[in-house]
Amino acid sequence: MAQDLRKLFDSESNQTPQTTETTKMAEGHEARFLKKLEEQLPVVLVKNRFGLYQIAASVVVFLGLSFGVYQVFKNPSQVVEPTHEAVALKSLGDISPDLKKVEDYYMANINLELSNVKLTADNKEVFDGYVAQLEELNKEYKRLSVELTESGPNELTVSALIDNLKLRLNLLYRFKEQLNELNTSDQHQKVM
Repeated sequence: MAQDLRKLFDSESNQTPQTTETTKMAEGHEARFLKKLEEQLPVVLVKNRFGLYQIAASVVVFLGLSFGVYQVFKNPSQVVEPTHEAVALKSLGDISPDLKKVEDYYMANINLELSNVKLTADNKEVFDGYVAQLEELNKEYKRLSVELTESGPNELTVSALIDNLKLRLNLLYRFKEQLNELNTSDQHQKVM
């Protein structure tokens, strides 16, 4: 049963052409066959109407992502960290209209007292000392405003903010009294 294939092919190729049938196909046979094939199995081309839109959308998404990546990596050393200044700090006026009136009253009086101070060479040293104390109170007021913003209004924070304003105003009143004492003592010494 097992035969050598080479021998089998050699024996077939040695046969004479009379034993094998050679038929020639009619002219145009292939064209007719392809025409019938297309009629039986037509090639359906599905046109994708949204193909252009899909390409355009892909380009837009790619450009958007590219721009975002460019913005992130443009200045990597400039990482923006949230600060308290970036967030709007709440004040007493944000809690209630009555507290807004209290805050406005103290701030107006503080500014009025500061504007009435006559700065001279004699009182500059005293003035600088009071300004340093006022700045400490301002820092404390900002810290309390941050606390008010982060934790919300509570009685202790509101009282501390009002007390801070009172302290600043009282500090300015003491400064004015001290200036008056300096002026009266200077005038008293000039008279003698």
